[in-house]
Amino acid sequence: MLGRVLRRFLAPHWPLLAAVVVFQLIQTVASLYLPTLNADIIDKGVAVGDTDYIMRVGAVMLGVTLLQIAAAIVAVYFGAKAAMALGRDMRAAVFDRVTAFSEREVTRFGAPSLITRSTNDVQQVQMLVLMTCTMLVGAPILAVGGVVMALQQDVGLSWLMAVSVPVLLIVVGLIVIRMVPQFRRMQTRIDAVNQVLREQITGIRVVRAFVRERHEADRFRTANAELTDTALRVGRLMALMFPTVMLVLNVTSVAVLWFGAFRIDAGEMQVGALTAFLNYLIQILMAVMMATFMAVLIPRAAACADRIGEVLDTESSVTPPAAPVREFPTSGAVEFRDVEFSYPGAELPVLTGLNFTVPPGSTTAVIGSMGTGKTTLVHLLPRLFDATGGAVLVDGVDVRNADPEALWARIGLVPQKAYLFSGTVADNLRYGRPDATDAELWDALETAQAADFVRAMPEGLESSIAQGGTNVSGGQRQRLAIARALVKRPPILVFDDSFSALDLSTDARLRAALADRFDDTTFIIVAQRISTILNADQILVLDDGRLVGAGRHTELLADNEVYQAIVASQRTPEEAV
Repeated sequence: MLGRVLRRFLAPHWPLLAAVVVFQLIQTVASLYLPTLNADIIDKGVAVGDTDYIMRVGAVMLGVTLLQIAAAIVAVYFGAKAAMALGRDMRAAVFDRVTAFSEREVTRFGAPSLITRSTNDVQQVQMLVLMTCTMLVGAPILAVGGVVMALQQDVGLSWLMAVSVPVLLIVVGLIVIRMVPQFRRMQTRIDAVNQVLREQITGIRVVRAFVRERHEADRFRTANAELTDTALRVGRLMALMFPTVMLVLNVTSVAVLWFGAFRIDAGEMQVGALTAFLNYLIQILMAVMMATFMAVLIPRAAACADRIGEVLDTESSVTPPAAPVREFPTSGAVEFRDVEFSYPGAELPVLTGLNFTVPPGSTTAVIGSMGTGKTTLVHLLPRLFDATGGAVLVDGVDVRNADPEALWARIGLVPQKAYLFSGTVADNLRYGRPDATDAELWDALETAQAADFVRAMPEGLESSIAQGGTNVSGGQRQRLAIARALVKRPPILVFDDSFSALDLSTDARLRAALADRFDDTTFIIVAQRISTILNADQILVLDDGRLVGAGRHTELLADNEVYQAIVASQRTPEEAV
């Protein structure tokens, strides 16, 4: 998966990678040339006392060194640019794929995991590319070139390379094999920490209301301790790796000096050649050490790439049609034809055999006990889910054949949990219609019974709203969410238990304003309170995912037992009539 991810996102940036290779080659060649020049200074300058030769070759060494530095700087620049571009493109691809997911896929991965995958996981792959461009590209050139140059200096000591390099590779390989599962476990435990922290921040009011601070602190401490333990195991392995590499390097250097001294004493080698051979051997082992460092990064980056690839390879269960319908013949008609819906892996369907029609400009209410599938029903309308059986039609068009944007433009949804975005009141109201005027915003606020408290805010429409709308009350948040849908002015408005946070008088005024100002709009209202749906043109009664009744309030009250039980739980027999 790592290779596939890198090929996909690095291919557009091949000119940068080509530049990295070129300048790393220049840097490495310059680095390999320096020990030979140093050997010449020792053997042909210092040994014979030729100061001019020392100065001339020293000047050449200085020039080669400056070239090496300049090439290294340019190579790092292009490598960093390629790595940053890769990170940008990967984050954009993950974000685009996640925003195309239906609720089913989002629930499957979970918000904390998706956040980790688009941030920390991308960062690990990005770091691998950066280190590869700055270190690993030059390592094989340095290793191969070092072997060639060392053999030119002296063949008799080459057996030391044949021993030290395999020993180093074996030791490092054993350590890396143990690190791979730890890196995979680490990413999972980062997910767990994010999940706990996100729940605690989002639900801080609930935590304090139930005096559960100590319990939540223990939950976070447990998740944090598990992550810490895994990180410490990885850290210990990394700490073991570098002393091991340095041990092999230093033992090899001692061996070169030991056996090289015997060859010099026998007249088979010069001092400068021994110095150059030692430098080349160190360069070879340093190249292996750089590859070792990359071996540390690769397992974690591979685990992260697997997680990113899992998101990118997951197709949304709500797929756009091949030939989408963009034109709708009528305005606001809804029909369910023998609709069934089941969640993946569920033993029983949530909805079964739903057949009903919502005429344009009418008000249809959906009621039933908890868990009967009311929210699932309204989520099928804008294709947040796809029906697993039957068909959902808007204006005679199956929603699975409709262009998604054209479909969403016809539906305004006020979800069960009202959510506001960080910004201003006006920003939130214009979310579905950016070109709305201030007058239209105030009109929607008047209808939603929210104008009074918005006027009371310090800056009116420009007053700040915190993420999630946490700086306003639940009722205010609900009314702002309703106003946001009204600004859009779609042919169909869906309220998913959107009046539950309102008091009875506000609820009544809001419904009266909707009937007066949006008389040509089709309303579908999921509600728990009987008072909210008394005057609906049609009331649908759900029980265990089945439609067990449809009609007006008085009709259902007369002959529908499920509806009678709901009414009886909220009103006296005298009030119900």
